[in-house]
Amino acid sequence: MENIVSLKNIVVDFEDGERILKNISLDIKDKEFVTLLGPSGCGKTTTLRIIAGFLNPTSGDVLFEGKRINDLPPHKRNVNTVFQRYALFPHLNVYENIAFGLRVKKLPEKEIVKRVVEMLELVNLMGFEKRSINRLSGGQQQRVAIARALVNHPKVLLLDEPLGALDLKLRKEMQTELRKIQQALELTFVYVTHDQEEALTMSDTVVVMNNGYIQQIGSPTDIYNEPVNAFVADFIGESNIINGCMPEDCVVEFTGKRFACVDKGFSPNETVDVVIRPEDIKIIPAENAKITGIVESVVFKGVHYEMIVDGVDHKWMIHSTKYEPVGTMIGMAFDPDDIHIMKKSTDSE
Repeated sequence: MENIVSLKNIVVDFEDGERILKNISLDIKDKEFVTLLGPSGCGKTTTLRIIAGFLNPTSGDVLFEGKRINDLPPHKRNVNTVFQRYALFPHLNVYENIAFGLRVKKLPEKEIVKRVVEMLELVNLMGFEKRSINRLSGGQQQRVAIARALVNHPKVLLLDEPLGALDLKLRKEMQTELRKIQQALELTFVYVTHDQEEALTMSDTVVVMNNGYIQQIGSPTDIYNEPVNAFVADFIGESNIINGCMPEDCVVEFTGKRFACVDKGFSPNETVDVVIRPEDIKIIPAENAKITGIVESVVFKGVHYEMIVDGVDHKWMIHSTKYEPVGTMIGMAFDPDDIHIMKKSTDSE
């Protein structure tokens, strides 16, 4: 697939001198669902605004289908944006909200009717044409906002935390609906969220951001299973992150013990971050284990128990279908490929 949007060495400084984006580069492929994921203030919405044209970079280039568009105003870019607050017109009904952009372009009425009806069918709002915006639920308002953005036939749809105001059940339903719409129309979606599950569920590609830097770009599977640093490991799901060192290739030392691992290429005795997912820790008898601890708390999560285990040098989180009472001494074990070794995190990694 060809790149439809490319950001090259983008820097954004605000008037007070604060640097929001720190020399980021990103290629977004045609027909791809890309999610910008990270905590508040990491620069993901600023990145979206740069693509939309609402904000100009301090330096760097924005390319659309290979052409530089830094100086192109938002209304001339072949992108549309769905905002978290939807920005619908309360004085217009559903039909006229969706038709608004087409009327601004002065399209023939026959074409407007055709396109609006197509959008109403796409977002399952047939029969709501004359409904007042104020009489719609949050999920219905969001569908109108999406239809209004898509009716202009953009090549790229930008979505800035559009599900943030919805309740959990509706949010999960809309995740599925958005993915279906994206695949049906074969459009490029660039989606902003701080919700890890949302990113992993919906995306072809996840871009993890923190403190104005891109930390990692990859498929949801790669991001979860092979995080490049402790920040990504901790932000994507739960992780046990322990200080360790690599005496040699495929050997790691932490909590005073040595373990076999599958990582190599580190300097002798290099200080590293050791990451072990809670679901990868097996509970075994304490007398058979290199690492032991006392169960400090147990919470039932539906499909597993979440246990905090005090191992003296480290408090471990374990996800297990096996229940161990508080106060029990247990042993912990993991296979070499359950141990993920990574260089110590820095902002620019």
